[in-house]
Amino acid sequence: MMNEKFYALPEERQQGILNAGMEVFSKNAYKNASTDLIAAKAGISKGLLFYYFHNKKELYMYIYDYLAEVMKAQIIDTGFRKLTDFFEILKYSADKKVAMLRKNPYIMDFAMRAFYSDKEAVSEEVKRMNDRLEDSLYHIYFGNIDLFKFKEGAEPYRIYKMVRWMADGYAHDVRISGRSFELDEMEAEFNDWIDMMRRLVYKEEYQI
Repeated sequence: MMNEKFYALPEERQQGILNAGMEVFSKNAYKNASTDLIAAKAGISKGLLFYYFHNKKELYMYIYDYLAEVMKAQIIDTGFRKLTDFFEILKYSADKKVAMLRKNPYIMDFAMRAFYSDKEAVSEEVKRMNDRLEDSLYHIYFGNIDLFKFKEGAEPYRIYKMVRWMADGYAHDVRISGRSFELDEMEAEFNDWIDMMRRLVYKEEYQI
């Protein structure tokens, strides 16, 4: 379990360590990410880094979980709680995520490396965490949606998964092509998918 001394640090110092880890992990595969470099960027010794986190894997998984919590906190605000339309919720959450990624580009690179990690020391644990997050986040985000708008036989959870698979496929295509992620392009594509999906699964009077 992570050393509780980390929680005792001032918030600014905690953030410095997390930002340093995120930057190094975002630029390198897990096995190549240097804890020496993380410590140097955080302005602490490597020994102190491992005093707060027992090993590199613990630090990595903490950052991954931390980012998931930060993203969730950014999305679920007063405006979000007023929404009951499935597709408005999708767009609202996407807009919030894009706004956050604009402020910190390391989040995108770190998240993509983590999500698509394969045969790394953290790969299986990341996959298990993603599986847990998907179910819990769906109920948090879509637990109060207006089901009456859907056509008979349309299943919101399966639609949500289809949209996520499309987003994953888009991200994968960008990665294997060697192109950099363009947030404006990605957001425009996502909004087009949402509009198409709305027309497919909503009753006619709710398709606009």
